[in-house]
Amino acid sequence: MGVDGSPSSQQALRWAARQAELTGATLEAIAVWEWPTTYGWAVPLPADFDPAADATTVVDQELQVVRQAHPAVPITVRVEEGHPAPVLVAASEGAELLVVGSRGHGAFSGMLIGSVSEHCVTHAHCPVLVLRGP
Repeated sequence: MGVDGSPSSQQALRWAARQAELTGATLEAIAVWEWPTTYGWAVPLPADFDPAADATTVVDQELQVVRQAHPAVPITVRVEEGHPAPVLVAASEGAELLVVGSRGHGAFSGMLIGSVSEHCVTHAHCPVLVLRGP
């Protein structure tokens, strides 16, 4: 389950928690972060910039609601550096289901799902459920 704090990710996390509760599965919440990249000039970053801590905070905040609603569901958390698409595909190995939200903010306005969810659908090692935001 990919978690990024977006409305569609929140909806997908709640769906995944209900599904885990119904099936007796463990829910693995995965947050992925990357260092900002630029071309031609360096982006000035604050001295206390810590994207791993920021990603951890987002996951912890999202899971507070889920843990209250589904206290019996075992939940594991992973926070990894990298691009979300390949990290989630790698995490799909051995999984029963990969659940992702779709922000749908791709480069083309006509896209129905986002680039990360599309990559997961086409490359995952298990079935993928993509939930659109509210």
